[in-house]
Amino acid sequence: MSARYLAALALLTATAATARDPANVIMPTDPRALAQQQQYGYAGAVIAGDTIYLSGVIAGPAATPADMEPAYERAFAQIPAILKRSGASWDDVVDMTTYHTDLAGQAAAISAVKNRYVKAPFPAWTAIQISKLFEPSGITEIKVVARKPAKR
Repeated sequence: MSARYLAALALLTATAATARDPANVIMPTDPRALAQQQQYGYAGAVIAGDTIYLSGVIAGPAATPADMEPAYERAFAQIPAILKRSGASWDDVVDMTTYHTDLAGQAAAISAVKNRYVKAPFPAWTAIQISKLFEPSGITEIKVVARKPAKR
């Protein structure tokens, strides 16, 4: 095996070994959210090297099908706090995946709210239609991946 291959393998092994070090796992400060994440066994975010993986944030319920923006506003307002605790901001988000129970009916509302938080140049975004979410009252789940900014 080449020295280059062995060095890359060592780096991958070191990163994998420390990815879930408690110092790299971001749990909520809100007691209710913390209890839920502990009950189901997941973290709000995990930092692996310079990449931050946020768990999905549920938007919902919508007050009425015609007024989904408040549900999206509540969800999008949670994400910057998680990013900040992880050492990043919306400017560092490189990928966003959203899971929708009614993609065609929700696209305009989520786009309106997203565009208040996410500014150009935009991250990659994949929107997926699904039949239902884990949280029965949820309308959309928003998952983001960010890169830690270089030290300034």
